[in-house]
Amino acid sequence: MKELLELFKKNKAWVKERLEVDKNYFKNLSKEQIPKFLWIGCSDARVPANQIVALEPGELFVHRNVANLFPNTDINSLSVLEYAVDILKIEHVIVCGHFGCSGVKAAMEDHHLGLVDNWLRNIRDIYSKNQIELDNIEDINKRYDRLVELNVFQQVMNICHTTIVQAVWQKKQKLSIHGWVYDIKSGLLKDLNCCYSNSKQIDEIYKINLKK
Repeated sequence: MKELLELFKKNKAWVKERLEVDKNYFKNLSKEQIPKFLWIGCSDARVPANQIVALEPGELFVHRNVANLFPNTDINSLSVLEYAVDILKIEHVIVCGHFGCSGVKAAMEDHHLGLVDNWLRNIRDIYSKNQIELDNIEDINKRYDRLVELNVFQQVMNICHTTIVQAVWQKKQKLSIHGWVYDIKSGLLKDLNCCYSNSKQIDEIYKINLKK
């Protein structure tokens, strides 16, 4: 515990700083959360969701995992999404990858890491699906960055294909799914111009009529 005392000191300093600005800060924060955004990002410690978009606690609902994946079999991700759209009524889901992602890089290599290799298989599938495009990129760093982007595109589509999102769209509830990438070197976000807000935008094979 003594090794972590510095974190408790920093916590007290942060509380003091907040209360000096607003003495009711924590009292108001404890009442409820009313976020409009769900952020699905990477667990990388260099990618702090709230700070990147300068939002206060309570304004951004956050789910993070290695390489910002949203597999259609992951009950954790599905539960977060359902809670966000059905209970919190969020209006925007943001999938945010980042350049320099070690998970994406590992998926491009053949060394054994352990259990996480099974998780990263999802990214290897994306590489296989886009192999011609990726193999034609001679610069390995640019190929790496492109796979980061393609990974975001795929996770956006995975979210759109869920019955959770399609049920929301069929109810005419406002919900948009976005794909972004964060550049750690500059601190800036890159909009991939990937935005879906209704079932008309997805392939017919993935559409499910939940009203029947």
